[in-house]
Amino acid sequence: MNKEENNQSVIDTSNMSEGQRAALEMAESSRDSREISGFAGPLFMGNPDYAKLNPFPHQSAEDKKQGDEFIDKLKTFLDNETDPDQIDKDGEIPDAVLDGLAKMGTFGIKIPKKYGGLGLSQTNYSRAAMVLGAHCGSMTALVSAHQSIGVPQPLLVFGTDAQKEKFLPIFAEGGISAFALTEQNVGSDPAKMSTIAEKDAEGNFIISGEKLWCTNSLKASHLIVMAKTPTPEKPYATTAFIVEMAMEGVEIVTRCHFMGLKALYNGVVKFTNVKVPKENIVLAEGKGLKVALTTLNTGRLTLPAACAGMMKRCLDIVTIWSSQRVQWGQAIAKHAAIAGKIADIAADTYATESLVLYVSALVDHDKKADIRIEAAMAKLWGTEAAWKSVDQTMQIKGGRGYETESSLKNRGEAADPIERMMRDCRINTIFEGSTEIMKLFIAREALDPHLRKGAAAIDTRNSMSVRAKAGFKAGLHYSVWYPTRWIPCSKGIPSDMSSGLKKNLRIISKYSRKLSRALFLSMVTQGPKLEKQQLLLGRYVDIATELFAMATSVSRAHQEQADEKTLLTVDYICKRGEQRVKTFFKECGTSADKSGYNLTKLLIIKE
Repeated sequence: MNKEENNQSVIDTSNMSEGQRAALEMAESSRDSREISGFAGPLFMGNPDYAKLNPFPHQSAEDKKQGDEFIDKLKTFLDNETDPDQIDKDGEIPDAVLDGLAKMGTFGIKIPKKYGGLGLSQTNYSRAAMVLGAHCGSMTALVSAHQSIGVPQPLLVFGTDAQKEKFLPIFAEGGISAFALTEQNVGSDPAKMSTIAEKDAEGNFIISGEKLWCTNSLKASHLIVMAKTPTPEKPYATTAFIVEMAMEGVEIVTRCHFMGLKALYNGVVKFTNVKVPKENIVLAEGKGLKVALTTLNTGRLTLPAACAGMMKRCLDIVTIWSSQRVQWGQAIAKHAAIAGKIADIAADTYATESLVLYVSALVDHDKKADIRIEAAMAKLWGTEAAWKSVDQTMQIKGGRGYETESSLKNRGEAADPIERMMRDCRINTIFEGSTEIMKLFIAREALDPHLRKGAAAIDTRNSMSVRAKAGFKAGLHYSVWYPTRWIPCSKGIPSDMSSGLKKNLRIISKYSRKLSRALFLSMVTQGPKLEKQQLLLGRYVDIATELFAMATSVSRAHQEQADEKTLLTVDYICKRGEQRVKTFFKECGTSADKSGYNLTKLLIIKE
């Protein structure tokens, strides 16, 4: 690659508006520049390698034992010392509960033992999140916001030894932290951030601005604060700072209240000339978005883990109810309309748990593992599946699902908290990257191998000679690559796998090859305009995510030498998944997307 090519993003931003250009260039400069690895990414290229899935990661006996000891304590404490319904009513987690969680090390699960933490693995942390997710959404959000995206995780990845020694023991002892990024006019577009950090004569920074929806801020001792640190060369540069809530100029303006998660300690935080020492910068000046994006890769795993726990609770509720409730002379589980819903909940629970366990194991194996696509898919799949599951659970229980936990208890019925779970669950498809943002994020990564090969050929910023050379090289590559996408290929399928599971992996390979062809043809026919086809790209992402969920479920069932019930669950996951994939492909060519956009233009869009 010559100098002209190396000094710019692979995406041509010359024809974009200033706002679009700033947002994209900022995101591009902060994204992981490594070539896509792992299992999920190659699904878009028609090249799934099952050797990366098999054998499915198996938690060691020692690691499981360490996790079991903590999880048993956590379960006992939650069952005996907490009342989720009362927490929901009061909008407060009692101090005794917070103290109890702190004493058992809940706020330092992944913090190394040398700093006073439990030093547990990502897998065990995910297992703990499943327990919390089945019990209380507000407590789950508290622990997740602190340990997944708050101060501990960025320090574990990017912190200096001095920073770790200073701050991590605080959280290991029960201190709570938060993450401050969102602003009034800033959601997923950090280029519009208005909070600014200006360097003083001593090289320290003065932060001013206001952050919205800062979860845990009302209980936190420390925050990770994202603030602009502009330079003439990089006017949108962002830096991550560790800010102590006790610092002069830090103010909680108001507490925010929501439809669910009633005890969420979420607020608006204002910073007025807050002096922060340069030693509190995480990673480096101007590298804040990289800190945020990398932290979120691992942090996102907590949501599908918690969702898996909640779905297990839903499955318990519907199986008990549907076997006992009799309508028209038989248990409602025997009615096909109900049986189908129960099967979906069981399938989604197993698939989500499989995704979480697989990606968690990748983190445990290599702290620097490239999990950006895998983690995003787990979050996308798990949160959407959980919302469907709790909705179906309410439908199955009917009026009793809509009735509150305390009302059911007063009437002497099983106090299933479906109404509360539904309110708490709804935010999960929005938290830490909405479903729509996840699809755009995954789509960008899916296109990366193609952009590396051919983007320079259509980039108007390049000279004609550079474009011609790039076009020739890309043409040679695709003249070989595209025909091979029609040839069946299934690498890495274990020889000792059952014929039924092998068949499902071959089906996944078949549709992965079809996906690679469809994505390539869309790039050829639409060129740069493809980035505007968000619904089309979203369907491609849905296809790959479905295939990923199918594949991890198959691999896990094989590794665990699954019983008949589990094998039937996995078979249903794959049969249902194949039907969904066929539907997504059909919609790619027959959708009403353009008609819908034109309708919206008439309703609200002004050119």
